[in-house]
Amino acid sequence: MSIAFNTRARFARWIRRRQGEDSLPAVFHRKRIYVLPTRGGLLFGLMLLLMLVAGLNYANSIALFLTFMLAGLALVAMHRVHRNLLHIELLQSAANPAFAGQGGALCCSLRNTSRLTRHGVVLSRDRERTTVAALPPFESVTLELPVPTERRGVIQIDRVRISTRFPFGLFEAWTYVHRPFEIVVYPRAEGSLPPPPEPGGVGAQRAALAGGDDEWLGLRAFRDGDSPRQVAWKAYARGAPLLVKEYGSVAGTPRVFDFDSLRGLALEARLSQLCRWVVDSEARGHVYALRLPGVELPPGRGLLHQEHCLTALARC
Repeated sequence: MSIAFNTRARFARWIRRRQGEDSLPAVFHRKRIYVLPTRGGLLFGLMLLLMLVAGLNYANSIALFLTFMLAGLALVAMHRVHRNLLHIELLQSAANPAFAGQGGALCCSLRNTSRLTRHGVVLSRDRERTTVAALPPFESVTLELPVPTERRGVIQIDRVRISTRFPFGLFEAWTYVHRPFEIVVYPRAEGSLPPPPEPGGVGAQRAALAGGDDEWLGLRAFRDGDSPRQVAWKAYARGAPLLVKEYGSVAGTPRVFDFDSLRGLALEARLSQLCRWVVDSEARGHVYALRLPGVELPPGRGLLHQEHCLTALARC
């Protein structure tokens, strides 16, 4: 097992030196597609060898004919599996952030540039993989590669593997895409401590949350009764869910979630508690600020502000 692993690692390093860093869109041309027999293909080749020896030994022309016919079929399959990846384009890639323990995903958009339907295309990384049944001619398909997110932080993915075994599974053709993929993993939203008190009292917090047209606060999910004039129609046209623009006055004194105020807890417990406060405050529509070592985010609310806060917690 260790010898096979070292061989694969050396081969992967050689491929990286040979191809270099990829830029999008990346086209899978002939020089970057590799083909090797699968385990089933090796067994098939061994069977053909035994059939050839038996046919020669007994001078059986029917056995020899069948052997060479199956060998020709294997050669056709080898060329077909190579063509199944040829000239596919990787148009774009994006990583969806996730909370620790919930599982993230790396999304890659592939485009078929030929008139042939591409079958059984697989996007993989180590043991994680996802399969699409077919890429229709001249169409794009987005594949989601699940990535385990057990711990908070940033997951760096140096490369992804795109492969196929169509047809017959006797050979596998694959290529690597070398790009700095990155998945942000937020801390777990856990903790039972109450949020810090409102500076300036309840009146100040109410003033901070009062609706108005003074400041742009962000976007929130559409709720029954919202005015159609406040809907972010441009974002909806781009495929986003139905969101509503929020304006208000942030002149009050919002809650400040300070990392140093949780000195009695361990690092991960502090970040989880701050994450819990951020998620709860956003759900209730409160204005909040976040203060971390070396990072201070100003007061705000909305999906974009929440994303900035959670990203800062993940990178802390």
